[in-house]
Amino acid sequence: MSQTIIAVVITAVIVAFMSWNLAIAHRKKTYESKIGSAEVKSREIIEEALKTAETKKREALLEAKEESLRTKNELERETRERRAELQHYENRVLSKEENLDKKQAAIEKKEGLLAEREERINERSREVDSLYDKGIAELERISGLTSEQAKEFLLQSVEEDVKHDTARLIKDLETAAKEEADKKAREYVVGAIQRCAADSVAETTVSVVQLPNDEMKGRIIGREGRNIRTLEQLTGIELIVDDTPEAVVLSGFDPVRREVARVALEKLITDGRIHPARIEEMVEKAQREVENTMREAGEAAVLEVGVHGINPELVKLIGRMKFRTSYGQNALKHSIEVAELSGHLAAEVGTDVRMAKRAGLLHDIGKAVDHEIEGSHVQLGVELCRKYKESPIVINTVESHHGDVEPTSLIACIVQAADTISAARPGARRETIETYTNRLAQLEEITNSFAGVEKSFAVQAGREVRIMVVPDKVSDDDMVLLAHNVAKRIEQEMQYPGQIRVNVIRESRVQDVAK
Repeated sequence: MSQTIIAVVITAVIVAFMSWNLAIAHRKKTYESKIGSAEVKSREIIEEALKTAETKKREALLEAKEESLRTKNELERETRERRAELQHYENRVLSKEENLDKKQAAIEKKEGLLAEREERINERSREVDSLYDKGIAELERISGLTSEQAKEFLLQSVEEDVKHDTARLIKDLETAAKEEADKKAREYVVGAIQRCAADSVAETTVSVVQLPNDEMKGRIIGREGRNIRTLEQLTGIELIVDDTPEAVVLSGFDPVRREVARVALEKLITDGRIHPARIEEMVEKAQREVENTMREAGEAAVLEVGVHGINPELVKLIGRMKFRTSYGQNALKHSIEVAELSGHLAAEVGTDVRMAKRAGLLHDIGKAVDHEIEGSHVQLGVELCRKYKESPIVINTVESHHGDVEPTSLIACIVQAADTISAARPGARRETIETYTNRLAQLEEITNSFAGVEKSFAVQAGREVRIMVVPDKVSDDDMVLLAHNVAKRIEQEMQYPGQIRVNVIRESRVQDVAK
């Protein structure tokens, strides 16, 4: 039984082994058949690829040959064109060379002709020189004058003609320029003056204080003069108590101190208590009051003119000019008037109106301190404007408004004109007799220094000078030049308000006697 099982098992194993071998053999045969067919296909693909590559290669070779042939043909065409162009340029160059040769030959021919002509001209020139010398000698023989004498006579004649033409031209030009300038200036100035109305206030070096009665004089003087002495020491002003009824005169060159003394004295008279301690108290109050008055006057002036941004210290100094006079003209009123005139003139000519007003208001600012600090009011004004950071235009205007330096802006020239207009206005200023007579004497001295002047007269308060000339020494043409030169010299050497008219008079008289 066991042997049978073993036999069955062995038989099963053998059958399984044989089945497996058969399966392996079948698979091997299947794989070999597939590999064979794949190799056949791969050989077919390779052969097909080789055929395609061969075809592409032939096509590429054909295209390359065609491109090479096309390029070769293009190069040959361009070469032919270049050769034709070069041939054309070569022909043009040859043609130009031939033309140049022809022109050179013509020039050489002309040079030969010019040389011959020049030789003939030189011969003619020598003949002309010879004839000229003979003509000069003949003219000298006939006229009895040498060539130098004749030349001098001719120059004198030409000089007279030129002088006549120059005088006539100067007269015509000056007449036309004056007419046009007067017309424009009259329009500007009259328009500015009509819009500017300023009061003319005359101040002097004395102030008069009215008293309620003559008994007050004794109280002002005080016991042994202690009251008047205290008041004079505190204010620096001299009190004159004389026979003038019910009045005391305050005398001093400093207008601010004089105003302080006047206010203090009026307060003392009103209060009635006059003694050294009360005087000292009233002087201090008067000083504060005058300070406030100056500040208010400066602020009012700035507001009236319409100028803003001025340093408060400068505003105070502007108000200080309320108590300053020049030739009898109030300095503050004058400054306001100049500012208004400058603004109107600036508007007429189309420049900065505000800057013109500012410069006009500050042009005499140095007069506010010239009683206290040494120097001219121009120098002091320039220093003040620089100290308080005013613009260069304002500084130059202050510096140049009396002609000390040249103006560098149109505004400076406008302020000069406005200053002259304000000073020259009738009644604005008063001159002392000494200044007036010195100006007239200087004017006549300048005019008498010119050659040919017989005598001269300064008339119309020095606004006009009449010059009498010697008829034999000064011709009609010389009169024009003489008037022009006299006017220029007066401008250079004199200082005067307004204008001075120069009139030259030439009178010829012939006398005879009938017998």
